[in-house]
Amino acid sequence: MSTEFKTIGLIGKYGDPSIAPTLTSMAAFLKGQRLEVWLDDETAHTVPNHGLNTCSRAQLGERCDLAVVIGGDGTLLNAARSLADAGIPVVAINLGRLGFLADISPDTMLDVMKEILAGHYSPEERFLLHAKIIRDGRILHESDAFNEVVVHKWNMPRMIEFETHINGRFVDVQRSDGIIVCTPTGSTAYALSGGGPILVPPLNAIALVPICPHTLSNRPIVVGADSQIGIIVRDCKHNHAQMTCDGQNNFDLRVNDQILIGKKDRTIRLIHPANHDYFQILRAKLRWGSKQE
Repeated sequence: MSTEFKTIGLIGKYGDPSIAPTLTSMAAFLKGQRLEVWLDDETAHTVPNHGLNTCSRAQLGERCDLAVVIGGDGTLLNAARSLADAGIPVVAINLGRLGFLADISPDTMLDVMKEILAGHYSPEERFLLHAKIIRDGRILHESDAFNEVVVHKWNMPRMIEFETHINGRFVDVQRSDGIIVCTPTGSTAYALSGGGPILVPPLNAIALVPICPHTLSNRPIVVGADSQIGIIVRDCKHNHAQMTCDGQNNFDLRVNDQILIGKKDRTIRLIHPANHDYFQILRAKLRWGSKQE
């Protein structure tokens, strides 16, 4: 089969051996297409006796033309952050619950992969966020986020206070449980449950969604994706504040810490089936009404 994807990397859900049948089936199919297959090291520890060549995540990004992620949206979030700098596209098989991002069923994955390898697919570029924590004038931590960066309380039922700035301009001082800064990808995740708007994926925008604000007139704000978001922690008793990226990477915050959040300069390329329909996914996942005939 003639394909632009000659070397395929496989990444599975961390620590979940139940992915073994799906992973084994996908690997056998790809080998049957005479493609070179590499398995992510962490996945190799989860699924023993796989019989595949293994490499680190960084090496997988360098060697492969395409990454196939087997798991749920959380697995894809982790893979996207680690592969964005490598620039390789990602296709995702959904073994999770919602599957906003991982949109290919295990039941149809081999037929869909055959179509993708033949060049029949729908590509989509999505951007990530890059966040920095600055303490005493120096960068303490840096992290990427595909869905969202959240500044929040974490170990006691007490609000935190922080300032928000957009492109250096003061917006407000807020007392709340925190704030969600999300991409269009993340607008259907935590931000959605916080009352934020749904941003369609091609939109070059970022949403700022307050979490349980004390001032009830506080509402989500949507800004251009090239904006620089600044958050300064003003009151968090006993240092009970954190910054969390995609619900997976956590960093403790202190009073006067500054968090700078902006658009990452590298995007991630998602590969969808040729008939991919974002609004159909919204209807299915959010249980919206179907068209009346």
